[in-house]
Amino acid sequence: MSGRRYHTDCLERPLSRSLRALGACVGSHPWAFLLVPVLLAGALGSGFILVPERESKDLELQFTPVDGPAKEERRIVQEHFPTDDAQRFSGQRLSSPGTYATLVAVSNGSLLTRQALAELLALDAAVRAVRNRDGKAFADLCARRSGRCWEPSPLFDLLQGDPRRIEALLPNLTFPLFQRRFFLGYFLGGLTLGPGEEVARPVQAAKALRFFYFLQEDREDAKQASERWLESFLDSAPRLIRALNHTGLQVVYFTSLSRQKEFEKLAEDVIPLVTVAYFLTILFSILSCSRLDNVRTKVWVAAFGVMSSGLAVLSSFGLLLFCGVPFVITAANSPFLILGIGIDDMFILVSCWQRTQVKQSIRERMADTYSEAAVSVTITTLTDVLAFYIGIATAFPSVQSFCIYTGTAFLFCFIYNMTFLGAILALNGKREESNRHWLTFRKMDPEPQASQSCLYRMCCTGGFFDKTTGTELEPPMNEFFRSYYGPFFMNNWAKAFVAILYFLYIGSSVYGCIQVEEGMDLRHVAVDNSYIIPYYDFEEEYFSKYGPRIMVIVTESVAYWDPSVRNDIESCMKKLENSSVIEGNLSESWLRIYEMVTSTISLNINNRNDFIGNLATLFGLNPEYEWDVNFTTTEISASRFFIQTVNVRTAVDEKNLLIELRGIVEDCKIPMIVYHPAFILYDQFLVIIENTIQNVLIATGAMLVVSLLLIPNPFCCLWVTFAIVSVIVGVSGYMFYWNINLDSISMINLVISIGFSVDYSAHISYAFVSSEKLQVNEKAVDALYRLGYPIIQAALSTLVGVFVLALANTIVFRICFKIIFLVIMFGLAHGLLFIPVFLTFFRSCA
Repeated sequence: MSGRRYHTDCLERPLSRSLRALGACVGSHPWAFLLVPVLLAGALGSGFILVPERESKDLELQFTPVDGPAKEERRIVQEHFPTDDAQRFSGQRLSSPGTYATLVAVSNGSLLTRQALAELLALDAAVRAVRNRDGKAFADLCARRSGRCWEPSPLFDLLQGDPRRIEALLPNLTFPLFQRRFFLGYFLGGLTLGPGEEVARPVQAAKALRFFYFLQEDREDAKQASERWLESFLDSAPRLIRALNHTGLQVVYFTSLSRQKEFEKLAEDVIPLVTVAYFLTILFSILSCSRLDNVRTKVWVAAFGVMSSGLAVLSSFGLLLFCGVPFVITAANSPFLILGIGIDDMFILVSCWQRTQVKQSIRERMADTYSEAAVSVTITTLTDVLAFYIGIATAFPSVQSFCIYTGTAFLFCFIYNMTFLGAILALNGKREESNRHWLTFRKMDPEPQASQSCLYRMCCTGGFFDKTTGTELEPPMNEFFRSYYGPFFMNNWAKAFVAILYFLYIGSSVYGCIQVEEGMDLRHVAVDNSYIIPYYDFEEEYFSKYGPRIMVIVTESVAYWDPSVRNDIESCMKKLENSSVIEGNLSESWLRIYEMVTSTISLNINNRNDFIGNLATLFGLNPEYEWDVNFTTTEISASRFFIQTVNVRTAVDEKNLLIELRGIVEDCKIPMIVYHPAFILYDQFLVIIENTIQNVLIATGAMLVVSLLLIPNPFCCLWVTFAIVSVIVGVSGYMFYWNINLDSISMINLVISIGFSVDYSAHISYAFVSSEKLQVNEKAVDALYRLGYPIIQAALSTLVGVFVLALANTIVFRICFKIIFLVIMFGLAHGLLFIPVFLTFFRSCA
């Protein structure tokens, strides 16, 4: 049964005919197809004035899952336990990260000396003296409890402003608890501890000290004033730190605004790179499309081909901004990709143009060019656009924004390449038809005379073509692919080598996929020289043992006066405390204290009235417990307890923590949840792999459908799909070798790889199927001869377009470069090596 019986060209042929007609129309009316896109891009591009209005800079909104469970848990906490920062502030009871400034001081020796603490107390006084632009100091805006500002550190509270007190305090100072009421785990680091009980070991020395300045945020006016104070603090902090006289002391700082402020700087870092990228891409395109022939050279086509990509970015971004689509910094990567990938089509069009008959009319040459090139170009455009539009379904708004901006830009790029760039190609053809110089537009002598000098013939002659074939002279690289590269890899020994090489590639990739880590490093949202980098480094080195202090919340009204209910709550708390990531001795439960106190004074709390009526006894011992019980005279609608996490250092630890603790409370008889503001960020770890796999599978299926419809051979379509999966596995695996985590940023780039991985393989597969050669080896060589050089041009142009990202001053953009580099290199290897060889293994593809 012949392979021809399985050919599926029901769409390929009509599409080829339609695009042939379009090419003829562009060839006949080039000026119309040139001017209309320019006018359209100008009109749509005016949407850029809306960037400040549409720009979304909210890190939580953009880089956390839309429907993350922690957001609902936060709503429950805020509903049952409203805050009052001006009267009863408590850091561990915040439902948000809080509004704060923090300093970390690190010494070569111990900070628990009179001299070091005197310096830090002086720094504390200087920080408190900072005023915002309204003239308000820290004391005017600080979060308060019982009328006093919340102390930046328990140690400062103990010193009471006198550094000499440390000499009397140090012999009795214990860690992590001091006098059973001060938790020092968040404030002291780099400790030297003496022997003692686990929760109260004597402190002998401490290299690091951290202190927090919390401000009010629960009223909008107070929050805005507090943020203005933080801005003044950020301006003043370097000067205040330089004023320290202690030579062995390092101090770093951070605020609740820092990540957001640093994130906003990323756009400033990348904008100059766009200009550099455009210049380099134009230069590469011109060099790549230049010929020694002054008439046949494609300099103008190359220059305007880059302009076509620019018009696509202008039009797509402007249109989406008019439509109200949020603009996120991740979309700033899009112009680099459009610039690199958009001119791929130009190389294909130029290559096909060069194979048309020089003596034909411009209309006929354009028709032939579109007929040969446009189906291949359409396949890659559809797959790219589909890949990005499928990515819109992800749970991360930052990925959604990137995908819709980039997918729409690719759509416009295809439209402008078929119209604007086609018009340029036709006008350039008219210049060639009249044999005019590419720069001066003067008519050239097509036949150099012997009497003319070498310089004259080089500069003032042109218009040569192959009189045997009637086509333009081929670039040397075409002959290389036909006579050397293709025949070499069609040798059986070379095929065996390629097969072995592929198995080594796929084996190492699968291993990397197993090892790749999840999670977003918050350093990635800052530029390299940011002040927050050393802060994160010190925090990780000295304060990573104790993680977030987690709320355990009973979310519904239960009968606390029933001993069996209290036993159920206690049982659940014990299960939580028995977790390897929880330090059970540091838990805090108002219910345990209440039971202990009432049993000591022989109070009966086993009925509703007595249990609720005697809560005042508990609150008299510790007023803060009143903030943990939401009650009326007849019921307790909600209450909360606290557990302390330990050794949660990596993204995997955070993910496992979330899964384990949520799993425990789901199995409890009492309706409970666990919550901490950091869970909003942790939620990404639960969905990132699921979202990535979902996008890959859906996009791969879509690519298969497109390939089946447009490549007239179903077996070759399967090879294209195989190439997609193979490249994605390779990129995912080699992320591990290049120290790239799987997070929302790298997920964006994996979406890229879904679309781009098909490009080169689809071009070669289509050329292989449409080749008129009879033998599979001849078909493979013919496909490489026709499209090998344009594919290399396309790959190099993309790398040139994104190369400047490697020079960016932030790791976010460098990660983009790394992954795109992997996509291009692996895609190129599949398109020019693996797929041409593998296609020859199955005659059904012929």
